[in-house]
Amino acid sequence: MTEGPSVGAFAIVPSNSLPDAIPFWQRLGFERTGGDAQYAIMTGWGCEVHLTQAGTGPWRVPEEHNPFGVFIRTPDVDAIAARVDDLIIRPGGVLRHREWGLYEVGINGPDGLLVRIGWPSALMPGRVL
Repeated sequence: MTEGPSVGAFAIVPSNSLPDAIPFWQRLGFERTGGDAQYAIMTGWGCEVHLTQAGTGPWRVPEEHNPFGVFIRTPDVDAIAARVDDLIIRPGGVLRHREWGLYEVGINGPDGLLVRIGWPSALMPGRVL
């Protein structure tokens, strides 16, 4: 089901291989809702991520030290983490309540992209603080 337009700020994430990046986001539970051959709008979990084909030379994403990251804020942290258990960054990215007040997981995305998914710990069902 396609969601309507949202108000907000959405990341534009460059990828060295857009055709390889799209299945990663689909696996997280996003669907492609727009774009063209060089640009994809992915929608899911109440938010959007925009993917763009990276260029060459200095415009290529450095895979070993990717400076980019995306944070997905959703109460569905557990559901997303279960979809991509094999991509969770271990040991540091495992699903847990963090000292900064978020229930969070870290995922290794395309080109070494850090994808963090979280929700305030205080708002998680059954959480006693």
